[in-house]
Amino acid sequence: MNIFLASKSPRRQELLKQIGVEFNLLDVDIDENWNGTEHPRAYVERLALEKARTGMGSLADPTDALVIGADTSVVLDMSVLGKAEVPEQAAAMLRQLSGRCHEVYCAVAVVNGIRQAVKTSISQVSIKPLSVEEIVDYCETGEPIGKAGGYAIQGRAAAFVSEMQGSYSGIVGLPLFETRALLDRFRR
Repeated sequence: MNIFLASKSPRRQELLKQIGVEFNLLDVDIDENWNGTEHPRAYVERLALEKARTGMGSLADPTDALVIGADTSVVLDMSVLGKAEVPEQAAAMLRQLSGRCHEVYCAVAVVNGIRQAVKTSISQVSIKPLSVEEIVDYCETGEPIGKAGGYAIQGRAAAFVSEMQGSYSGIVGLPLFETRALLDRFRR
């Protein structure tokens, strides 16, 4: 069985290696815009499946192939915050998250030529009240760029997290328990 990860994320690659999965990378590009009305769970599941299906479609020989796709979204008051593209956007997101609890939805999908499945983890993260200086200093590191919600829990922003419930790996970008369960199901 050849396993492929349809992701550009170095964090997802590291996480998959952490559980001993050998894989090849597929570079897929899909429209990740949230329409503002789709439920966050439906949104991350749709994107994870779309990434996996697009990856499968890009293979010259999909025989004996499994493709993994994943998506992670930070959700505050049922709104998807998206990925910070510039420091100002990250700062605005961090101001919204400051002193509040939010959810992180992370879906993983596995497809082969015959079937597909998706699992989702939902975690809660509480961010301490952040000062203007903390937000500015953090945004100047460049770390929040390209990160859902404008922060990386596995980086310097770990110091902002006062409480977490759920899947740490899901918050980073790939829920390992759910990923292993899907891979085991497809290998049977």
